[in-house]
Amino acid sequence: MLKKEIKKMDILSLAIGAIIGTGAFILPGTMFLKAGMINSIIAILMGGLIMVGIEKNYGYLLHKFPVAGGEYAFTYDAFGWKHALTCGWFLTLAYSSLVPFNATGLAFVAKFIMPGVLKVGYLYTIAGSSIYLGEIGIAIFALCFFAYLNIKGVKLASNFQNIMVLLLVGIVFLFLSLAIARAGIDNSYTMTFLTGQKITLSNILKVLSIAPMLFVGFDCIPQVAEELNFEAKEASRLAVFSIIIGALIYCSILFFTSFGITLEEVASGDITWATGHTVEYYFGKIGLWSLGIALLSAIVAGINGFYMAASRLLFAMSRGKILPEFFGVLDPKHHTPKNAILFILGISLIAPWFGRNVLGWIVGTSSVGASIGYLYTSLSSYKLYKEEYNKVYLPSIFGAIAGIIFLILLLMPGLNSSLSMPSAIIVIVWGIIGLSFYKFYDLKVVHYTKEELDELILNRDSDGNFKEK
Repeated sequence: MLKKEIKKMDILSLAIGAIIGTGAFILPGTMFLKAGMINSIIAILMGGLIMVGIEKNYGYLLHKFPVAGGEYAFTYDAFGWKHALTCGWFLTLAYSSLVPFNATGLAFVAKFIMPGVLKVGYLYTIAGSSIYLGEIGIAIFALCFFAYLNIKGVKLASNFQNIMVLLLVGIVFLFLSLAIARAGIDNSYTMTFLTGQKITLSNILKVLSIAPMLFVGFDCIPQVAEELNFEAKEASRLAVFSIIIGALIYCSILFFTSFGITLEEVASGDITWATGHTVEYYFGKIGLWSLGIALLSAIVAGINGFYMAASRLLFAMSRGKILPEFFGVLDPKHHTPKNAILFILGISLIAPWFGRNVLGWIVGTSSVGASIGYLYTSLSSYKLYKEEYNKVYLPSIFGAIAGIIFLILLLMPGLNSSLSMPSAIIVIVWGIIGLSFYKFYDLKVVHYTKEELDELILNRDSDGNFKEK
């Protein structure tokens, strides 16, 4: 059994750390400012509000099902194991893809903090991006180190997470405050974005379409539900708070970035890291090193948080007998899902070999996986709430509509927000792997009774009570 040793501060750090990863520091220059500063701020705030609405469904269901697996367990109880496998498998894609997403960010920041240090052992070039053995090496080291840390125990991983998130939040708001005090909100750089860009629906929707990826961290909380040492309703409040903090940090970094770069420079693409450029412009190398610490904190918190969430989800699905027993093996000493963590490590080790190209690909794939999770959670909430109270739960309708809209924005060909070809290929391949599990376990699962599956998937006894530690 999993140990109940996650405290309130641990869960808040898990959620915020997972929400704010590498993307918060890189996307302002590569996507947000190009789409328009006001457009992006509107989209981020809208995305945050939508996630708060969706979270209400999580709050209701988490109180009913305080078990590992979160959305997977919710969907199983509402729609059965086949839908639960679909939901859980694609949500695993959302979580596990963000592990290498953050790890490859280490080479990105090192390029500015210590220019040339990792550019050793040139291997090849993919889509204009040169791949070096040094850059691959640091990403692989980070992936292996945090896999080891998570296997050693959730308490050790959580303590590390707390420190990283405090550093991250503190440095971001410090930089913003100092920049405003020094240059003023109406500085000449920021004004180029306010006067030179129009508010357009297409650009707002482009940024809004990746909101599932931007805020995917709050739904990590249900994945560790069995390890919480406090009431589920308090976890729901912390999830809402983490979404609010996440939206503020995204907007703060975006706004701060505009203080040292013009619209023309963003459009030209000559500046590789816009946020780092602004920091160096105002605060020099010392500031750049401080930003490196904040980004390192975000990277570490992201890797750690998604290792925890993805491994618990795979563990829960294995316990329910719809994934191989391999994923359900716990470390005998630390009671952590060792094999699930090693599996995530294995697939994550592929990404660094594609360089920074993988950053753009994963934004889309993670958004698809998260959107499927949000949709299933909202539909499960609707069905179970209706059965329990014989009335409609409005957040369920809101969340289901939001999930469908996100999927349309991502999957409808021809839209400004639709997936790139590499992202679409990753989603299709992942779906095929999931289908193979379905085919293999279809004959196996039907031999279990409903009561036996309830015990396996929901971790509750024949009387319907959830098992204790």
